[in-house]
Parts: sequence; C-alpha cells; structure tokens
Amino acid sequence: MTGLVLREENGGVATLTLNRPEALNALSPALFVELRAHLDAIAAATESVGCVILQGAGRSFSAGNDIRAIQAGERAPSPTFQAETLDAIEALPQPVIASVHGHCYTGALELALACDLLICAESARFADTHGKWSMTPTWGMSQRLPRRIGPLKAKEMMFSGRPVAGPEATAIGLANRCVADADLATATTALAAEMVANSWHTLRADKRLVNEGQQYTLAEGLAYERRTSPGAGPDMAERLQGFGAKN
Repeated sequence: MTGLVLREENGGVATLTLNRPEALNALSPALFVELRAHLDAIAAATESVGCVILQGAGRSFSAGNDIRAIQAGERAPSPTFQAETLDAIEALPQPVIASVHGHCYTGALELALACDLLICAESARFADTHGKWSMTPTWGMSQRLPRRIGPLKAKEMMFSGRPVAGPEATAIGLANRCVADADLATATTALAAEMVANSWHTLRADKRLVNEGQQYTLAEGLAYERRTSPGAGPDMAERLQGFGAKN
C-alpha cells in the first residue's frame, strides 16, 4: 500500500484516514483500492475492532471524486468498484462514524452516507454537485440521502447543488451533531469510546437489525427482529455480575 488510506487501531477503535491532503483527499481509484483492503481486514477483525472512524487528513474530509485521475486514465478494478466499496462500509459488522470537516462534496458525501453516524465540524460543507457537471449518481446518493434526511431536503440538495454547512446539516438530520473544529477529534473519539464500552455483540446485532429492518414494513421488521436477533452475547454474564458488584 502507498498510504493513501492510513489505519490506526487503539482501544478497539480502528481509525481510517483518507491521506491525500494535497488534493483535498480526492477519491481516486487507487485510494478506493486501499480503502477496500482496509475494510476487508476490519470486517474479519470483529474480536479486536468494535468501532470504526472514517476521517480525512488536512483541510477537508474529501472534495469528492478525483476527476483529474479519471481524465488521466486511472481506473478502478471494475466499473462498480467504488459503489461496492461504499456498500462494504455499510455492511461492516462494526458501526462506522464519519468525522467530517471542510469539504464533503458529491462522492465524499456518498462515502459519508454509507457510515452509520456522522459528527461534523462547523467548517464542514456538504454538497451534491453532480448537476454542475451533467453527471448522475451511481454511488448511492439517490438512495441513501433521501433515507437520511427525507426526500424533500434531499431533492433540494441534489437539484440545487447548494453547500450545506455543519450546523444546518445537524438541523436536517444529515449529521448527529456539529462541534467546533478544534473539538471534532475529541468529540468523535469520545463517541467511539462510549460505543466500544458496550457489548460488541450488541453493537453488531443492532447495526444489522436496523439496517436490514429498513427494507421491511413495520410488521415485517418486527417479525425479522424476533426471528433473527441473536440473543444474549458471551459477555452478558460478566456484565451482569459487574452491575451487581457496583450495586
């Protein structure tokens, strides 16, 4: 690997950093190849990784798809490789937190939408600029954005291309919360720590049940939960014993 995506693991949290700061972390095909390799490794590491943070180095999360790389003839391993990589983020057993500052445009917004949670800085700017270039979405914008913020707001973002700042992103439900830029890393790390302090068995089950349940009606989803919920985890007895000791 060339270091286009960096991985650090600490305390059960794997942090993936898009590492092309000189290009505002533009999403080149080569970057996607490295990202997929890290995702595949993390998916198989459920005993050592309980949560994932996705962030960008430098001034921005990511400016979006790397048009210059495409113009230069750089190609992904398959026509749908990037979209499938976003699917792989969504399908990770572990919850994923997007930590966003600066630009988060178009392909980068699609990348962030594949994550389970999103903490943003006041400097964050979210936009769908497909329309500026006469392009149409193929990485999930038309499906994930309306599901996140509702069709009305999603259509406004998609039709206008208007950047949405961090505070507004939180107000419309695109982000969980917006913090000062200086507090972004701390807030993201604190949320990840809260999550990994809980049962990883439950985290994985909750993610699967919520994501899969969105495909069903309420009645079907309730039946799906009853049918497939995995039940108590291997650490339940220890956790209950610890609760008794505290009380």
